[in-house]
Amino acid sequence: MVRKKSHEEGQAQEMSGENMPDSQGYADNSTIENGTDTEQFEQSGKAAATDEITQKLTEMQDKYLRLSAEFDNYRKRTLREKIEMTKMAGESVLQSILPVIDDFDRAMVSINKTDNCNAVKEGISLIYSKLSDFLRQNGVKEMEVLNTAFDSDTQEAVTNVPVTDESMKGKVVDVIQKGYVMNEKVIRFPKVVVGE
Repeated sequence: MVRKKSHEEGQAQEMSGENMPDSQGYADNSTIENGTDTEQFEQSGKAAATDEITQKLTEMQDKYLRLSAEFDNYRKRTLREKIEMTKMAGESVLQSILPVIDDFDRAMVSINKTDNCNAVKEGISLIYSKLSDFLRQNGVKEMEVLNTAFDSDTQEAVTNVPVTDESMKGKVVDVIQKGYVMNEKVIRFPKVVVGE
């Protein structure tokens, strides 16, 4: 009888399903609950990571917008400053040339009042030398091209004329309009006549 009882107990245990695995292969309910907790923990970790990435992305976008706005303001400010500096540089040059204009005004008045041509010539010569000094002080020099070999990079040929002297062929024989250099850069090309 003892044997029969233990057999019945085994059947009862099988029917209750305590040790039977379920359809997913879990041995008992406590294992199922632990698996769900792990999934929920992983999902909450992923959500937290996504929130952190979104927050960092938002911060980076904000920094980018601020940096872009600051650069745009910097660009506008420097452009304004350059324009103002150019205006001020032009103003200082014009202020420096005003005394020469005053001298010309006085010369025009004296030309009408005097009959002495030598005094007028001397006055105009002084004004010219004053203007030449002003140009030199600002780094402007006249290009000396007469009787030199013609250079198409720095000179503009107006015409060619036949020459009797063979040594003058390909050289500048006359200057129609003077050329000027400012700090080693040509600011006006001389117009010249070339011998051929």
